[in-house]
Amino acid sequence: MGSGIVNVAVDISLMTLLGITAIGIVRSRHLFATAMLSGIYSLISAALFVTLDAVDVAFTEAAVGAGISTVLMLGAMTLTRRTEKHAIKLSVGPFLVTVAIGAALIYGTVDMPPFGSTEAAGFNHIVPEYIEGSRNDIQVPNIVTSILASYRGFDTLGEVAVIFAAGIGVMFLIGRRRRDDEADDGAPREKGEDA
Repeated sequence: MGSGIVNVAVDISLMTLLGITAIGIVRSRHLFATAMLSGIYSLISAALFVTLDAVDVAFTEAAVGAGISTVLMLGAMTLTRRTEKHAIKLSVGPFLVTVAIGAALIYGTVDMPPFGSTEAAGFNHIVPEYIEGSRNDIQVPNIVTSILASYRGFDTLGEVAVIFAAGIGVMFLIGRRRRDDEADDGAPREKGEDA
């Protein structure tokens, strides 16, 4: 009973921190602060995944969300201004669309079984197949590894390809910006132009 209360308190604390960080990201106009807050959001999400016993997902979130994504955003910042321009006109349309989608998602969860319930469809159909297949077909003792490497192998390969392509794209843009800057430095300046 005591450990259950502690787990709920930790989950509520982490969700509160996620909410505060999300508000900070939305309200920030400084791009560096936004990139850092995004990394913090990913680290808090990783901690939340650990409390849900999804350590493999937590590791991926920490590596990709807090690590690679933050580096890519900081690299992309070299191509932009340091601060965001203030919006001239506020639009209600995107807010209403967001509220409608959020309400639809919440409505979709009403009929779901409680979290961790053995009556969930996944526990009755998919999970037994994975357990049986991991032992007999793939012969890998770690079921999570067999799912990620075999059953979801193409999905994992796709995720790696997307991350690789994003990294190459940012490196290409940074390299192009440097070449443009070097070309501008070598160009003759007009009379009266500051050095």
